[in-house]
Amino acid sequence: MKDRSPRRIVALTEETTEVLCHLGLEDRLVGISGFTVRPKGISRRKPKISTFTSADYEAILALEPDLVVGFSDLQAELAKELVRRGVSVLVTNQRSIAEILSTIEMMGAIAGRADAARAYADALEARLDARTEAVRHRASRPRVYFEEWPDPIITGIRWVEELVERAGGDPVFPELRGCGLAKDRIVTADTVLARAPDLVLASWCGRKVDRAAFARRPGWEALPAARATHVVALRSADVLQPGPAALTDGFDA
Repeated sequence: MKDRSPRRIVALTEETTEVLCHLGLEDRLVGISGFTVRPKGISRRKPKISTFTSADYEAILALEPDLVVGFSDLQAELAKELVRRGVSVLVTNQRSIAEILSTIEMMGAIAGRADAARAYADALEARLDARTEAVRHRASRPRVYFEEWPDPIITGIRWVEELVERAGGDPVFPELRGCGLAKDRIVTADTVLARAPDLVLASWCGRKVDRAAFARRPGWEALPAARATHVVALRSADVLQPGPAALTDGFDA
């Protein structure tokens, strides 16, 4: 059977790169995001043609891609400009663990590796299930506040909140987990304080977490979870990209 899948792919985010490389298709990647760190060494082997919200359009066109893949509403303008320039673009919007696994299968199917991608997604899910089962019988579950951004304060996106639950914690803003857009997950310092979390997890995309800053927020000095010793900073490359990294290294962290 003739393989008609894309041969020259540009990935505007890391998760597509990681999936394609895992499926043995690194040779099809002709351009990647400058923020890509997975798999190890890939940034030295491929041209970097974008950040998360900007791209070098001329450099992308010069690579003659037959597909550009992006993620989320934040890349809508990039996608629109590339389509305007005659490029085929796929933008996914996975927000949950189930959608991450489905997107892995989708990418495999598009790249002509449907069976391998399905097996990969199954293995990732089985790993999650096994580790979830290991903590299911714990007597106590900490109340966890995850902070995605400090100004304005944005709480965790759905897949992060789901990982917190699977790791044995209870997110303090369960009602916001279904909000796909960051602007719909903005909360106030007072609201977080009222939820009385036992643990603070923080991952500020592209910015180092200032762990001591939490206790400086008005009223938070009395909150044990706000002390620097109780604030856990997580690598955004591990938890804030909706692909294999979040389900492995992010979940482990």
